[in-house]
Amino acid sequence: MPHRIARPTLAALGAIVATQAAWVATAAAADSLPQADVGRLERRIQELGRSGANPEGGVSRVAFSEADIAGRAYVKSLMQDAGLEVRVDAAGNIIGRRAGTDPELPVIMTGSHIDSVPKGGNYDGDVGVLGAIEVAELLRGAGIATQHPLEFVVFTDEEGGTAGSQAMAGRLGAAALDIVSHSGLTIRDGIRAVGGDPARLAESRRAPGSVAAFVELHIEQGAILDESDVDIGVVEGIVGIRWWDVTVEGVANHAGTTPMNRRRDALVTAAEFALAVNRIASTTPGTQVATVGRIQAEPGAPNVIPGRVTLSLEIRDLAAEKMESVFRAIETEGNRIGAARGTSLRFAEVELALEPAPTDERLRKLIESAAESLELSHRRMPSGAGHDAQEMAHVAPIAMIFVPSKGGISHAPQEFTAPADIANGVNVLLRTLLAIDRS
Repeated sequence: MPHRIARPTLAALGAIVATQAAWVATAAAADSLPQADVGRLERRIQELGRSGANPEGGVSRVAFSEADIAGRAYVKSLMQDAGLEVRVDAAGNIIGRRAGTDPELPVIMTGSHIDSVPKGGNYDGDVGVLGAIEVAELLRGAGIATQHPLEFVVFTDEEGGTAGSQAMAGRLGAAALDIVSHSGLTIRDGIRAVGGDPARLAESRRAPGSVAAFVELHIEQGAILDESDVDIGVVEGIVGIRWWDVTVEGVANHAGTTPMNRRRDALVTAAEFALAVNRIASTTPGTQVATVGRIQAEPGAPNVIPGRVTLSLEIRDLAAEKMESVFRAIETEGNRIGAARGTSLRFAEVELALEPAPTDERLRKLIESAAESLELSHRRMPSGAGHDAQEMAHVAPIAMIFVPSKGGISHAPQEFTAPADIANGVNVLLRTLLAIDRS
């Protein structure tokens, strides 16, 4: 991709960042850094998409499924072909390592995941994994050595609760291993199925300081970049996510013989509760979001008043305090609705929660400098979706590079990012990693 060099204003940056920004611009100007192979990236996106492909498009490559295992075998082969030393850690994470000239330095890490939601798309996670492998290909092809060792990671079960990155951060609790994943296997059995060992999970933990930085390339999964025609998103932080299982207890009774004024209908309470969640999240000042995404009524017969309803509650925000205050408001209103309907609500928080994770300001500036050296437009923005980088923030400084999602569609077969946009992200990732290496 031909480009002119727009050098950043170094006076605006800190001393270390300024040095690295100048190095990135100089290297690009000298045409000494390779460019991502657009065709190779697209071919690999399509090939990976064969694992778990759905007739209507997209994939159902849920973690620990046969499709996931097939996809993992494919990316492992790509890592080996790129000259990486490949292993699977105790949590099932695939790690491809490239030695540095100074083995005493902490590793620089990049990567993402390849597992999908049911009936998902071909780009969520895949772009970060295949983009990272493309960086390894480019470094090898150009004969570029780094001082730090580099590790290219495929995390286990991101969509089911970031199990692999939680384990790497030493935060995957024993109770989480018994959660049943989309594949039907518990996370414990799933880790075994992909070559990990849940009995030795502690061995996958990385101590703070052992990783110099973690940078994740990812599709935006929203429409901001696409609609504003911006090439690169520089992520300021990743929202926290908290989940609750909410149980509404009423009284099951005959739908034909129970008068309306004598009913204790759990589903009516649940419906009012769902509306209250939407109202509270919409009217509270801030950028928080709250969702009821799953609901199940029992006994589930058309002629029986539901006696019990279970539903999900999810709250996201960049501030932990805001998530807590929104939950308390929802809890209070839910209990009021339940009492008025002669029912009761019980809230049980799910352990697989994610804390808000700000990205590192130094790394943001390196990404911006890399984008500018390639004459790519960029803007800072939050991430409303959770990512493995969120867990890695407990281990190392983190950064995320977003590339546009067509129409803002994600977690659906229509999910799409143009090959040129993916290549832009890879080119920025390469330059960012090299700048980190020389900082």
